[in-house]
Amino acid sequence: MVEKLGQPGETYDDFTASLPADECRYAVFDFDFVTDEHCQKSKIFFISWSPDTSRVRSKMLYASSKDRFKRELDGIQVELQATDPSEMSIDIVKGRAL
Repeated sequence: MVEKLGQPGETYDDFTASLPADECRYAVFDFDFVTDEHCQKSKIFFISWSPDTSRVRSKMLYASSKDRFKRELDGIQVELQATDPSEMSIDIVKGRAL
């Protein structure tokens, strides 16, 4: 079930702020960026959000179903797992996109 769709004008900070602080979620983010060669590019990130404060049972359920869920999606280019907001900071996303 899709819980939230982002809008074109929303930022990465808006995206990360929409993830619950104490519940697991899968998220997909289309990251647009400019390379060092000044080329406009886009990479689709699959983010597995499993905060330390979420329930153990929830973390286990999300971990065990992640691969099957991800296979149902087309176009995923980068996978990122995060248990804390710092693990999916914009700097980490930029580094993984290049």
